[in-house]
Amino acid sequence: MEVYFENDWDQVLADVIRHDEFTQLLSRVEEERKTHTIYPKQEDLFSAFQFTSYADTRVVILGQDPYHGSGQAHGLSFSVQPGIKVPPSLKNIYKELESDLGISAPNHGCLQSWARQGVLLLNTILTVRESTPLTHKKIGWERFTDAVIQKCNEREQPIVFVLWGKPAQTKKKFITRNHHLILESVHPSPLSARGGFFGSKPFSHINQFLQESNMNPIDWSIPTI
Repeated sequence: MEVYFENDWDQVLADVIRHDEFTQLLSRVEEERKTHTIYPKQEDLFSAFQFTSYADTRVVILGQDPYHGSGQAHGLSFSVQPGIKVPPSLKNIYKELESDLGISAPNHGCLQSWARQGVLLLNTILTVRESTPLTHKKIGWERFTDAVIQKCNEREQPIVFVLWGKPAQTKKKFITRNHHLILESVHPSPLSARGGFFGSKPFSHINQFLQESNMNPIDWSIPTI
């Protein structure tokens, strides 16, 4: 199965996606689609890379694995398609966005507008079986996303890495160059958000760093649909 991101990721990740290990991973997922419902759909699997090129990446927001409910996951961490109920973690992200920057929540949960501005919305695991979280943990996705973080770390232009929760924070060891910024907190899940996510002001911290690095800030407001 050939993988094409249709932008500079094709070259950046060429050695990774041509490796036998990655080919076997995709074959395993494709085989499982024959007997189980797997999210996201095949055509949305690499949406994060298609919306946000390597050269344009200014922020990486790391999630865990995709939403496992019907119609939710579409390849961007924390995001759902328009018309799908906004999940609890994303509701908490919206609450912090309003608290931090005074930006009201939109009437949907689609974060494509962030992705188009250089926010790589990446999960550490890219697929999941319906209604069964973490089913594809340790089948190979973590090594793929390790490589993505390592490639981002190699960038001369600074990047903000947003690590919410322990799975995302396992990637910290790959961010070794000190011109990048790492923002860490607990996950925005209702189970943990009050333990340090609320009040962390990630959005203003990101924009302050980007501006100090002579880059345009992110417009975090999300157009209403």
